Amino acid sequence: MIKGVETRDLQVNTDERGHLVEMFREDWDEYDPEPAMSYFSMSYPGVIRAWHRHTRGQIDHFVCPQGRIKVGVYDDRDDSPTQGEENTFVIGEHNQQVVRIPGACWHGFKVIGNEQALLVNFPTNLYDYEDPDEERLPHDTDEIPLDWEADPHE
Repeated sequence: MIKGVETRDLQVNTDERGHLVEMFREDWDEYDPEPAMSYFSMSYPGVIRAWHRHTRGQIDHFVCPQGRIKVGVYDDRDDSPTQGEENTFVIGEHNQQVVRIPGACWHGFKVIGNEQALLVNFPTNLYDYEDPDEERLPHDTDEIPLDWEADPHE
């Protein structure tokens, strides 16, 4: 596991009405430091939203309450003991997890399956509309070994 990346299985409480899932609790270690805001994005099947990273200490916390996504994280931090490592996680309504991502690592996701997906993020920094904390690379860059277009394997 990349240094600073963590996951937590989220408990799904189900009854005849549907289900309830807690996505954030201040007593969970994964949310240290605590988020400064939250947002959600909706993406269509096959959409890839990658790659980006943050340079001002932001940590992201990804949850996918609807649909299914493949999250990719790549560590190219010079001072990291896991430099050069890549992690992937398949999360969504059938595998409810929160993924904690050190913002200095390149990260992104792809919607997998035939349904649109919702991604909820709890970042630790407020978004600055005047001076966004984002560096970007195209999803098919040669700088990161993850191939988003590769066929799924068993």
